[in-house]
Amino acid sequence: MTDILIAFGSALWLGILTSISPCPLATNIAAISFLAKKVTHPFFVLLSGVAYTVGRMATYAILGFILINSILSIPQVAQFLQKYMGKALGPILIITGLILLDVIKINFSGLSLSQKHNNKLAEAGAPGAFLLGAIFALAFCPVSAALFFGSLIPLALNHKLGAMLPFIYGIGTGLPVLVFAIAIAMGVSSLSHWFNRLTKLEYYMRKATGGIFIIVGLYYTGIYFLKLF
Repeated sequence: MTDILIAFGSALWLGILTSISPCPLATNIAAISFLAKKVTHPFFVLLSGVAYTVGRMATYAILGFILINSILSIPQVAQFLQKYMGKALGPILIITGLILLDVIKINFSGLSLSQKHNNKLAEAGAPGAFLLGAIFALAFCPVSAALFFGSLIPLALNHKLGAMLPFIYGIGTGLPVLVFAIAIAMGVSSLSHWFNRLTKLEYYMRKATGGIFIIVGLYYTGIYFLKLF
C-alpha cells in the first residue's frame, strides 16, 4: 500500500512540477487569457478554461498510457525491461536530474499552431478550448520532456500499477492550470504578481527535485552496478 501511495504521489508531483515549469506555465496562462478575450461571460470563460485544462490532462494521460502499454505488449521488450529496467533507472534519474538542474541543456520542440488556427479553436467554445489544450500539451519543452519521458515513463514501467500513473500525472498537470483559469474568469487583477511568485517558487522546486533525482539515481546505480548497498 505504501509503495502504491509513493508511486501515485510521485506521479502527481511530477505533473504539478511540469505544469508550473516556466515554458508550460507561460503557455497555459497565455492560452487561457487568449480564450478569455473571446468570451464575454465569466461562466463561459471558466468553462473554456476547464475544457482547456482537461484537454491537457487527457493528452498527457492518454499519451503515457499508450506508450506504456505499447512497450509492455511486446513480449521481448517486456522481458528486456524486466531484466534491465532496474539497472537503467539509476542513470536515467541522474540524467533527468542534471537536466532539471540545467547542467545538461537539450533542444526539444513540439507542435505549434498558427494564429489563424488559434483563433478558430478559441471561437469554437469549450470543444475548441479542449483541442487547444490537447495540442499545447504536445509542445514539450526540455523540462517537461525530461519530467514526462525521463521520469514518469520509467517510473510507470517499473511499477505494477504503472498504467495508472499517467492519469495521476495528468491530474497533477491540470491542477495549477485550473487555478489560473478560475482566477482569470474572476478577473483577478494581481494575477501577474502571483505568476512571478510561482515562477520563482518553481525554480527552487525544480532544483530540489533535480537534486533528489540525482541522489536516488546514485543509490540505484550503487545497488546494481557497484554493489555498495
